Amino acid sequence: MKTAIITGGGQGIGRVTTQYLLTHGYRVAIWETDTDAIAELREAFKASTAQILFVSCDVSSEMNVRKATEQTISHFGQIDALINNAGIMIEKSIDKLTLDEWNRVIGTNLTGAFLCAKHLAPHLAGQQGSIINIGSTRAFQSEPDTFAYSASKGGLLALTHSLAVSLGPDIRVNCISPGWIDVSALRKKAKAKSDELRPEDHAQHPVGRVGQADDIARMILFLIAPENGFITGQNFTVDGGMTRKMIYV
Repeated sequence: MKTAIITGGGQGIGRVTTQYLLTHGYRVAIWETDTDAIAELREAFKASTAQILFVSCDVSSEMNVRKATEQTISHFGQIDALINNAGIMIEKSIDKLTLDEWNRVIGTNLTGAFLCAKHLAPHLAGQQGSIINIGSTRAFQSEPDTFAYSASKGGLLALTHSLAVSLGPDIRVNCISPGWIDVSALRKKAKAKSDELRPEDHAQHPVGRVGQADDIARMILFLIAPENGFITGQNFTVDGGMTRKMIYV
């Protein structure tokens, strides 16, 4: 049985991807810092506890990542896929955003992906494994005051092809850049609240709807599948065509 690690797996895209991995025969190690999200996930997936390992890990800390790697290997014995999904955003004007806040976002979103790849590479190589970095269309376009988040996701694109060239042929590395994905109802209970999406929200997308976490989970499963082993170093924009649509006001 194959084993996948997903960082930030307690909520949103990570939570849905965990479900998809479990139903497709994977064992899953969830590296997460939010204790409430972990508790809720334990309850939701209690029927699959033999296939799940919950690990408290701040991916911006190399010591945390090293310990989480050791714990996961000790428990499952092998790693076949790493999904670098952990991410945070701080929205502030440039005069209000502090250096500590900038570093916190870069540390989690970009440095965290590097650290996980660094410490898991020897184990992934032994399994001809795969790394998926979860980027964002904000690497190509922005809303105001998302400096660190946008920069971190742009960095993930470059890190993806650098890792692919450096770690191949033993490890494949790809990036998925989600667009507007509605995860409002997929947060922990204290924050979960379904957004009321308007017809014009859906109409911004050539496919006619806002994205769902399932759309990203399915792409992850596709890319980590061994039969798709000729794909590496690529970015896949999954946004319903939104970034291709010219909008005139």
